[in-house]
Amino acid sequence: MWHNYINATTIEEALDALAENGKRARIVAGATDLILELERGVRRNIDTLIDITRIPQLDQITIDEDNIIHLGPLVTHNHCVESKLIREHAYPLARAAWEVGAPQIRNRGTVAGNLITASPANDTITPLMALGASVTLKSVKGMRTVSLEDFYTGVRKTVMQPDEMLVDISFPAMNSTARGAFIKLALRRAQAISLVNVTIILDLGADSVKSAAITLGAVSPTIIHAPEAETYLAGRKLTDEVIAEAARLAMNASKPIDDVRGSAAYRREMVRVCTLRGLRSIRDGQEQAGMPFEAVLLWGQAPKNGVQRSHKSPSDPIETTINGRRYTFKNGHDKTLLRLLREEGNLIGTKEGCAEGECGACTIFLDGKAVMACLVPAPRAHGAEIVTIEGLAADGHLHPVQEAFIEHGAVQCGYCTPGFVMSAAKLLEEKENPTRGEIEQAITGNLCRCTGYYKIVQAIEDASKIVQ
Repeated sequence: MWHNYINATTIEEALDALAENGKRARIVAGATDLILELERGVRRNIDTLIDITRIPQLDQITIDEDNIIHLGPLVTHNHCVESKLIREHAYPLARAAWEVGAPQIRNRGTVAGNLITASPANDTITPLMALGASVTLKSVKGMRTVSLEDFYTGVRKTVMQPDEMLVDISFPAMNSTARGAFIKLALRRAQAISLVNVTIILDLGADSVKSAAITLGAVSPTIIHAPEAETYLAGRKLTDEVIAEAARLAMNASKPIDDVRGSAAYRREMVRVCTLRGLRSIRDGQEQAGMPFEAVLLWGQAPKNGVQRSHKSPSDPIETTINGRRYTFKNGHDKTLLRLLREEGNLIGTKEGCAEGECGACTIFLDGKAVMACLVPAPRAHGAEIVTIEGLAADGHLHPVQEAFIEHGAVQCGYCTPGFVMSAAKLLEEKENPTRGEIEQAITGNLCRCTGYYKIVQAIEDASKIVQ
């Protein structure tokens, strides 16, 4: 899928590589979108990937003296879910990030990558647009800041130049009188692309709306505002009649198309319904209903070592640690990590079910976090610590989750089992006594085609008692 792979250790190094390779290069952060785009031919003639995941301090979420929140280019969706700052001062973004994919995807996928992919169905664009966000782009020639509204030129099209890197996302923190909601409609409860998503941010006075921002996703070539609805709400109380009219005006702003996931007419009506629900939830103080106070992240303590100097494949071998053992791979740099593990490392316990990040059969631990190996470029393994299903047993004894799966008959064909076991093991590392809801959250990224999940959930519940 690519020929050259650079593990950069500084922004300057990444920018130099972009300048040298031009349109043939792409920045890699999470790669959860990029790998699929390369495989499907959406991004053509790309032969060089520049991995920035080892550059220090790029995963920070901060707020400055002007009350502006900044997201670094390596801030993942789970970083936003976990961030107290985002939850308190940009709640719709936290909610949208939590609605993305599954824990394994949220551990790799970055907000910056979500913005750059530029799909109108991408969840985090809608709240960031409502928050008035801007992006800062940098190249060897200089730096510029572009408002998110001016960033997009069409479906999967932005104003970014081939030699530019997104280095910052910034937006004003919501003030103390503002409240916001993010509503997503999809065809299933997890691992789903939005049919419609709506962000609403209201600045509220004593008894009326002072100002409103309503943005709509998946209903036009780019994320759009509903300006008539925003203007209509200003100065009005949130009565049932006002909410109904604002929802109708938001629906009229949408410009959806018919596709395999829904008709244009259905999407228009769902814009109305989602806006109605969002406005009601804010009025009734229920906008955070359904959002867990402490969401399941499936991450642990990341190792403090890693790549200390630039690493380039294919000229340099991939040196990594898998299940506590050192490996050196001279081949496989142009593969996914899943294929590297199976074909070069002969670690075939990790399964390929979909190769699209949908089924979770390839779940492994990469530097302490559960990820889907099919969406990780193989050279990212250089200097990393990896655990696969083969590494869970210790001192000749199976992991408690493995024992529980056997005892409860939670294994049928067994193909999906390694992924479930890995997700469950990381959950029990993260939470000593998970609730049933947290167990269900932890396995939203794992699909089983044999069972109704009851025995799987019961096995994890019983394993948690043993781990305690």
